[in-house]
Amino acid sequence: MKVTAAPLRPTAGSEEDKDASRTAELRAAVGQEILDLLGWSDEVGMLFFPYDHHLLGMPKCRVTGCSQASVARQLCEGCRLRWRQAGRPDVDEYVEHARPGTRRTGVEDCSVKGCPRPFQSWRKPVCSTHLGQLTRLQVTLEEFLVRDDVVPLPAFGHCEVLACHRKRDGRSPYCHGHRVRWSSAVKRGLSTHDEARWRRTTAPVSANNEVSLRGLADRVVAEILYGIQARTREGLHTTQPVLRTLTNRLRELELPSLTAVDLDQVSRGERGFCSSLVTQVGRFGLTPEGERAKDVWNGAVFGHAGYLRFTGIHQPWLRSAAKEWAFFSLPQRRGKAIATCQEVVSAFALLSESLQLQREDCGNDIQAVGRRDITAFTNRLSYLRHTGVISARRTVVISRYVRSNLARMRSLGLTRSGEPLHGLPDDFALLAEDIPDDPEDTEAGKDLPPEVMRQVCEHLPSLAGTKRNGNENRVATELLIDTGRRPTEICQLRWDCLEQDSTGQNVLIYDNYKSGRKGRRLPISQATAGVITRQQELIRTDFPLTPTAELMLLPTRVGNPHGRKAIGAGWLSGRHREWIQSLPEFLVPTRVEINGQQVTKMLPFEKPKIFLYAYRHTYCQRHADQGIQPDVLQSLMDHRQLATTQRYYRVGEQRKREAVDRVSTMQFDRHGNRTWRQAKELLDDEYARRAVGEVQAPYGVCVEPSNVAAGGHACAVRFRCIGCDDFRTDASYLPDLEAYLADLLRNRERLAAFTSADDWAKAEATPSDEEITRVRRLVRRVREDLDALTDEDRAQIKEATSVLRRSRRHIVGLGMPRVGPPMPDFHPGRTA
Repeated sequence: MKVTAAPLRPTAGSEEDKDASRTAELRAAVGQEILDLLGWSDEVGMLFFPYDHHLLGMPKCRVTGCSQASVARQLCEGCRLRWRQAGRPDVDEYVEHARPGTRRTGVEDCSVKGCPRPFQSWRKPVCSTHLGQLTRLQVTLEEFLVRDDVVPLPAFGHCEVLACHRKRDGRSPYCHGHRVRWSSAVKRGLSTHDEARWRRTTAPVSANNEVSLRGLADRVVAEILYGIQARTREGLHTTQPVLRTLTNRLRELELPSLTAVDLDQVSRGERGFCSSLVTQVGRFGLTPEGERAKDVWNGAVFGHAGYLRFTGIHQPWLRSAAKEWAFFSLPQRRGKAIATCQEVVSAFALLSESLQLQREDCGNDIQAVGRRDITAFTNRLSYLRHTGVISARRTVVISRYVRSNLARMRSLGLTRSGEPLHGLPDDFALLAEDIPDDPEDTEAGKDLPPEVMRQVCEHLPSLAGTKRNGNENRVATELLIDTGRRPTEICQLRWDCLEQDSTGQNVLIYDNYKSGRKGRRLPISQATAGVITRQQELIRTDFPLTPTAELMLLPTRVGNPHGRKAIGAGWLSGRHREWIQSLPEFLVPTRVEINGQQVTKMLPFEKPKIFLYAYRHTYCQRHADQGIQPDVLQSLMDHRQLATTQRYYRVGEQRKREAVDRVSTMQFDRHGNRTWRQAKELLDDEYARRAVGEVQAPYGVCVEPSNVAAGGHACAVRFRCIGCDDFRTDASYLPDLEAYLADLLRNRERLAAFTSADDWAKAEATPSDEEITRVRRLVRRVREDLDALTDEDRAQIKEATSVLRRSRRHIVGLGMPRVGPPMPDFHPGRTA
């Protein structure tokens, strides 16, 4: 090892002092409990992992008498090899009758009392000198050990390899294992000039549960000990093979700290573990006030995951203001607080970039900025949108973020003397008219077609077979489909999330994390409750000692010995995406034009559109198609505003126009006569009429001008639409007409049997035979026309009907009964 002269007294604040101080702080933070558990002592520098700890090391091989650590199926390598040679019998039966292997690891002292030299082997447990005496005397080991002329011998000292704690067995400077290694290295061409570095960097000869930290920098040793303690407190598993491989590599690199490790320098199997240690060490000693001055904040200090980066903001005054804003805003955020704040900071980074590009002083002079710079910023956003760098929606979001949070910074007092924004002109602010209009939606949300949902549900069993948390992945996906909750809400379900209301119906208890509302209640079906019940039974079996009040319904299987940690929504999304990509193509009927003719083809559905949040849109659309009123659906979706619910299933103008084109060809008057037989060129008139010349009526539309002008509230015949020539209906109202007919028949029978009313009252309330006949004829006429269509035309009308019914859900009803089609069942084979 190259030795350099060191100053007698390091200067105050030198790197050596800082490193020593950091090392001492880390070492002092390691509790004696973890050190005792690992058998650590500063003199020996070795970790001895226990066999019976659920987070440290690996359990001992299950074969009686075997001292090796298990690697798979709770068998060591040797016993596992013999188990495979035996034909892979049941492991529980095998360990009862299996004989342990004869191979043992480790080195002990000579069996002669008081002799410190290492023995030769487990079969010859005496040092080499005493072994020679034993061989010459030709007596048994027991007889040899009690002889008076057998005396202990002086030790040769420890092996001179820095990482090795074993003793030398002769005059060589190395133990037996390293003597053999050095001999092999010399044969491979290593010269004696390299021997000093070889002693520093070569790996120790380790036994079963040992890991040597000898030969590592003091800072690295302290970081590893602290990292293991922090990982254990978080419920993460640490095994000796991974740690041993990492320490051997760190010894080769001769790095002063874990923070200096380039992950490309370590093998793939150790990168995750090394990164975890660096993360734990990086969090040590951090405080919110300390992070406040940095350009990259560690979210863990504020109780959130991730990092908040201000490096994209170039002007010092704007960067300082953004930090002050974030410092005050983080405690007020819920859910993905760091990601949300990062979006705002990224918006200010675009403002910073605009100032840097378009001002001669790069925006560093705070008093020189003004309204012209705001205009330049909005023009740059427009340029980025037109060049495809950002979307139209993103342009609106960025503008709103900058406008609202600039005002927020002013309200926080950041323009006062001594604050970052002191001297900022008042006209450096976005106005309401600077915000672009929201882009119009062209599709009806992100719901998935029923054909896609059925195929997804058919393949759900294959999701349970995926690696790691497979069953939790399937249950989570199934609950997302059935309940329409957000991914985070499903992942964070407690074990006792299922209850029954006063009527005995099943209710799901969940927390709305996005809006900060706890203990929300959602009615669910018996089949969905069955999914939860089966999962509860599995989790109760896997974690029998944890109280149910502390258990998660979907616990992660990584670093979670007690079942208190749930799977992450991001992790679930990744596994779901991989699973969807592994499935066959999803074929859906699609209208295409071939040789001028519209035909239906089974075409592949785009798999990227099948993501976790799409199930929430599909849930909302499924209920909207059934006829659930918007206010009820708003409650089911747990939205604060009705407009939010309507966005989930609003039908785009293009799709509505196509539906009008198809359904208008089957329009009927009150007598059941077809009223639309004109040429296709009149479709523009029909579409305009639906927009301005008609109003929603029970079971159809009304075209009477005065009633249209009054929004449907000036009906002269009190909604007796079947008897009015201004009434129109089409195939999309067939379910409503059938329900109306059934209601009329029920009312007539009920009133006929009613005896507690005057005749005139019963006559007034009883549906007339003419009305019943007219409705029955109208229903029959619509059905006959539908039956006369080809299968392809009938499919087109059915699709158009669904689109039109979907578009009506946000219209306030007129107090008449509404009965929708039955809820589609994507799990036809599932039972409770």
